[in-house]
Amino acid sequence: MYLLSAFLFSVRRALIPSCRAGLWALWMAGVAAMAGCANTSPPPGVEAVTPFDLQRYQGRWYELARLDHSFERGMTDVSATYTPQADGSVRVVNRGFAAASGQWREAIGRALFTGAPTTGSLKVSFFGPFYGGYHVAALDPDYRWALVLGPDTSYCWILARDKQLDAAQRDAIVARAQALGVDTHALIWVTHKRQDPAQPPH
Repeated sequence: MYLLSAFLFSVRRALIPSCRAGLWALWMAGVAAMAGCANTSPPPGVEAVTPFDLQRYQGRWYELARLDHSFERGMTDVSATYTPQADGSVRVVNRGFAAASGQWREAIGRALFTGAPTTGSLKVSFFGPFYGGYHVAALDPDYRWALVLGPDTSYCWILARDKQLDAAQRDAIVARAQALGVDTHALIWVTHKRQDPAQPPH
């Protein structure tokens, strides 16, 4: 979901040159709107996962489900890649396919932990000075899937290392999200049918 995600001091943004308008502009504007509240705490009643291991969390995740927001509307084949940096931050590359334009979109951001790096709670920004919460609310012991919430429960993403989960596992994650106050009936399940030209086959 982010699903998700970019970050503190200087914020870097990279857009594919031919994709600076339309849906992608809405995506970026929506991220700014989400972060504009400057709320980097988890939603009430939600505790971020601890212990959390960034070295195990790093790498590519596929967005399997999300709640609807304008900044991702119409996007398919969405992925997020997290890479730890030497300064303790995390480089985030979000990519997805905009069906309306027939183009791949990309945004690059930066994330920082809001507290100890052993707790899965970060603040994100794709361009300063806007920040928003990125909270890993549930995580598979083997780091195969993650449930991520934003500054409130209207922002929810289900991420996985693979492009699909078996039905029983998916239903269990949805039940956990519902228990945290997420409107799971509104979840949008993301299709993954295209091979991203910027990524090796998975």
